[in-house]
Amino acid sequence: MFYEFRAVKLRAMTNQVTNIARKRGRPPGPNSRAGDGKNQSLIRALTLLERLSETPTGLNLTDLSFQLGMPAATVHRLLSTFEELDFVEQDTEQGLWFVGIKAFTVGNAFLSRRDFVASARPHMHALVEQCGETVNLGVIDDGEVVFISQVESREVMRMIVRLGSRSPIHASGVGKALLASMPQQRVASILQRRGLAHYTDHTIDNLTQLRDELEQVRQLGYALDDEEHAVGLRCVASAIFDENGQALAAISLSGPKARIVDNRLSELGNAVRQTANEITQTLGGYRPT
Repeated sequence: MFYEFRAVKLRAMTNQVTNIARKRGRPPGPNSRAGDGKNQSLIRALTLLERLSETPTGLNLTDLSFQLGMPAATVHRLLSTFEELDFVEQDTEQGLWFVGIKAFTVGNAFLSRRDFVASARPHMHALVEQCGETVNLGVIDDGEVVFISQVESREVMRMIVRLGSRSPIHASGVGKALLASMPQQRVASILQRRGLAHYTDHTIDNLTQLRDELEQVRQLGYALDDEEHAVGLRCVASAIFDENGQALAAISLSGPKARIVDNRLSELGNAVRQTANEITQTLGGYRPT
């Protein structure tokens, strides 16, 4: 669980370093390879750490070198430095490298800063008890949905996502709930960059149709993923707002279509919306009209 979520947090760290280097870095010297002002050594190091975070079974030096396109000597030097700082650890018998505890400690600052995750958990548990299906909490990162918390259903057949896993913004309940809360200009920018990939026969891959769908989400207060990303899976989601009426995240209730049948959609949608409103109130926020 921790490994998948680290990938998201480390990716954010890499992007942040890149942005800082671009904004504040000194002009590169004549022999510098960082022609755009980026600190290439630091970016390589964090890219390595991110790759390890995405592979919980570990990677050896050769695989890391190949996947990152770096010389083995460079990769080994970075790993040795990270190991001294407890950001990575090695299984010497198998020659495999893993993310270390310090990487989790640093990356976990995201949850400390965004304390809505802890605030949402009791409400998520209550929603699972009420409706019997898995409840997820998701945010937007780089135009995609990232799942950051989950309370599982007790049903044998249930929906489970890895924490840190990503989902397309236009083909998920969380994504559509958050898109519906955004200004039109931002929606257009995200969709232009990400596109409307086709996943199932139910995926909305037409911009006009998606805009109509988002308007319906605004009216209802909840979004529906009706087998749009995975056949047989339905999801109902609603956004959570901060004190400025800006969407922080969204919660979703997901399960097999065999249980989330048509005549339950309104009931479940209202329950998810009510739970999202309760979390919003707990955070001192409000849902904009």
